Amino acid sequence: MQPLSGVRVLELGNYIAAPTTGRMLADFGAEVIKVERPESGDELRNWRLYAGTTSMLFRTINRNKKSVVLDLRTEEGRSAVLELVREVDVLVENFRPGTLERWGLGPAELETANPELVLVRISAFGQTGPLSAQPGFAAVAEAYSGFRELVGDPDRPPVRVGVSIGDSIAGMQAAFGVMVAMYRREADRRAGLAPAPLAERTVDVALNEAMFSVMESLVPDYSAYGVLRTRTGGRMEGIAPSNAYVCGDGRSVVIAGNGNGIFKRYMEVIERPDLAEDPELQDNAGRWARRDELDEAIGAWCARRTREEAVAALDAAGVPAGPIYTAEDLVADDQLRSRGMIQHMDVSTGEDVLHDVAFPGVSPRIGTAPNPVRTLGPDLGEHTEEILGLISDRLGADPTDDEEVRKVSA
Repeated sequence: MQPLSGVRVLELGNYIAAPTTGRMLADFGAEVIKVERPESGDELRNWRLYAGTTSMLFRTINRNKKSVVLDLRTEEGRSAVLELVREVDVLVENFRPGTLERWGLGPAELETANPELVLVRISAFGQTGPLSAQPGFAAVAEAYSGFRELVGDPDRPPVRVGVSIGDSIAGMQAAFGVMVAMYRREADRRAGLAPAPLAERTVDVALNEAMFSVMESLVPDYSAYGVLRTRTGGRMEGIAPSNAYVCGDGRSVVIAGNGNGIFKRYMEVIERPDLAEDPELQDNAGRWARRDELDEAIGAWCARRTREEAVAALDAAGVPAGPIYTAEDLVADDQLRSRGMIQHMDVSTGEDVLHDVAFPGVSPRIGTAPNPVRTLGPDLGEHTEEILGLISDRLGADPTDDEEVRKVSA
């Protein structure tokens, strides 16, 4: 019995943000029905496509879901969605604001179909405000949030991290919003209250706000002291020594030796007792002022050792350090494997079946055993007949009749 067993979610989403919300809910037992457009489906199916017709990215982000093909631009597709809305607890979408309304699937129609629906809307800038009508991917939202300004080296233009972090964080916040809204709904039920208006059960997630929410004290530091933080490369503003260093074998480590007590042990390990005892380096402010000198000394020590040798020496002295993993390292990592964070499954590319492929496990872990990935992202329309069978009596279509299914889904 999974924690969200019995919860049913309708996902009208493409790319990463809304599908991440659906994935998190599906990971813990919710039945997530993913609606995809005819023929091409979610565009993520073709992102990072190295073979076949369906990418590992799609199989990963859309695991544990069911795929239904519907054309939302048609009256038949709209009717099918509204009938499915009657059967679900949550609807998740990440279209440009106003799109659902143009299709006749706006809040008024949704609330009429299901007065207890939780509606999740993910967009670049939210459903209101002067920028709400603008389209935008996570890269743009990251720029608007202040996040991108802090990523990279100070003498170069800002860069992006290697994953769609804005989409992923927005998706996680939306999943949290679902749980908050459902908790409120259940509390109202227990209290004998009528359902709140849909506006109060709408989770409005803006990509730029999701990223802004993780910017820590960026704004308060500016507002209080006029401080404008800048890019610091592998460092963290005001904290030293804490950085990444290249070892003699070409691989890298991260070492976080910025605690006062840790710093002395750290300097002893790298054979610099002079730095350990230097009065100017006994607090973080002094170390930050001399960060370049410290990084040079640490880098020289790392360059004379392999990654494993450096990490072993630092671990022995109680200095927080770790290797910077590649995908190859992750697949072989005993810690991840022991906690079920690497799970092996057979997977279809759409043309061939690859065996024993490693996929990320389910996080967070709840209870004493890892939560298994039940199914990978589905084939396009794999569950159309099954799901339309739930509403066939109201659609007037026989889900076992291929011609009737084609009329509704295409």
